[in-house]
Amino acid sequence: MTNEALMSALSQLVSEGRNPKTMDIDLLSSVEIVKKLNEQDKLVPCAVEKVIPEIAKAVDEITQAFKSGGRLIYMGAGTSGRLGVLDASECPPTFGVTSDMVVGLIAGGEQAMFKAVEGAEDSSALGKDDLKAINLNNNDVVVGIAASGRTPYVIGGLELANEFGATTVAISCNPTSTIAEIAKIAISPVVGPEALSGSTRLKSGTAQKLILNMLTTASMIRLGKSYQNLMVDVKATNKKLIARAVRIVMQATECDESIAKLTLLDTDYNVKLAILILLTNMDKQQAQIQLKKQNGFLRKAVEG
Repeated sequence: MTNEALMSALSQLVSEGRNPKTMDIDLLSSVEIVKKLNEQDKLVPCAVEKVIPEIAKAVDEITQAFKSGGRLIYMGAGTSGRLGVLDASECPPTFGVTSDMVVGLIAGGEQAMFKAVEGAEDSSALGKDDLKAINLNNNDVVVGIAASGRTPYVIGGLELANEFGATTVAISCNPTSTIAEIAKIAISPVVGPEALSGSTRLKSGTAQKLILNMLTTASMIRLGKSYQNLMVDVKATNKKLIARAVRIVMQATECDESIAKLTLLDTDYNVKLAILILLTNMDKQQAQIQLKKQNGFLRKAVEG
């Protein structure tokens, strides 16, 4: 794309416009600047609320993909890519899944998490190559994240995913964006111009983070990764998570701390198994069989 074409494209994007509410932001005190930013941030949840139907459609597709052995693959550049990698990296300890179930790809690779890699986002071929490198297949769901909706890296990835027959989802803050047209499901919260023109790590980034939280949390709940509102597939891999596991067992069963710890030790810190044993008085083997029978859904296992 020529510089003239790029300038023209940017001028038409909602996320690139100038915000009339912050034209004087460079004259304000620290407190006044922060208040302005906060006022703008308050608009984000309302914008996300308007696209809940599309988010729910994506959750259904992701849940089905997981059941079919597919993966959730995030793709993005810069802030968008980092948010995808962040969400993916938080799934294993939170939901007890393998690290390849939710994958985050960022233009420029791992080094781009910490420092901008010049030009990486401008290559659609790189987006395709990164998907090929992780053996994309038609059971996967590919979520392209780009505030502008025009990032070539993401466009290339979504185009390849469509060719493979994978489910494609676009998250952008411009409703008529290129990626919204390419993807099967378009999630386009309109948060308006940023407090600092074009700085899409602000409201746009916040909207993206909220949506990514919803996609993984809701799909994992649909897979039986929670009991009531407790994270019963949490992996106790450090002192904080061990304490959290104990607390979850106590909350679910109303037992005391010593009983929770003993039961967790007996089940190798399998929180679901510990809760099922304490709630039903099954022995360990019976509880394991019951959980397997119910495909890991603890509530179903408890209710028989």
